[in-house]
Amino acid sequence: MGTIYLVRHGQAQANAYGIDTSTTNDAPIGSLTETGAAQAALTGRLLTDRVPEFTRAISGDLPRQTQTLAGVLGAFDAAPTPQVDPGWNEYELSSLMGSATAEEYQDGRSFQQHLDIALSRWVDGATPAAGGETYARFVERVAASAKAATDQAGSGETLLVVSSAGVITQWIAQLFSIPGQSWPALSRAMVNASVSKLIVGRTGVNLVSFNEHLHLSDRDGGISTFR
Repeated sequence: MGTIYLVRHGQAQANAYGIDTSTTNDAPIGSLTETGAAQAALTGRLLTDRVPEFTRAISGDLPRQTQTLAGVLGAFDAAPTPQVDPGWNEYELSSLMGSATAEEYQDGRSFQQHLDIALSRWVDGATPAAGGETYARFVERVAASAKAATDQAGSGETLLVVSSAGVITQWIAQLFSIPGQSWPALSRAMVNASVSKLIVGRTGVNLVSFNEHLHLSDRDGGISTFR
């Protein structure tokens, strides 16, 4: 039996979502905020209480994902060399929604409503702007990376996978045959740096926990965030 821990990345700069913040920052686009880095470190501490060590560690190549992976692994005395699989990258939000201002982004409810509409159209087959990835291709990509991780989670193996809300919940939706139009509801619920656990055995892949985030909610009034 093998185990896979899925961790959502920590809070990222708004420019990760195509928001023009008009600030000068030498950090890569979509890097973690200070809160995001703290979230990643706390998640690492949580996992040290549960996992003696990880045999493999994987993330997409987005800065918010690779930085979260490094932050989690930094809590361990020994850690595997991180692997990069772009299949774990999030869908490109700007190709679905277009651009948005910082003010629109700050209005979380309105921004989420616009995103929900864009995702619904995408799932129904709408073509993304600028030749972006279709929903069908996204589903295939997630399934392929999930299979690759599952294949590596053999008996005694413990994998850490850092990805994004859309990708993590898409895999879970596939495991439970959740319709595409219902999948975004799972994604909306995901907290930054939350943990989901999968067991890989003879009967296949089984989800045993989803979106754990109490380690973020009870610290100094809480540093849990959704975006």
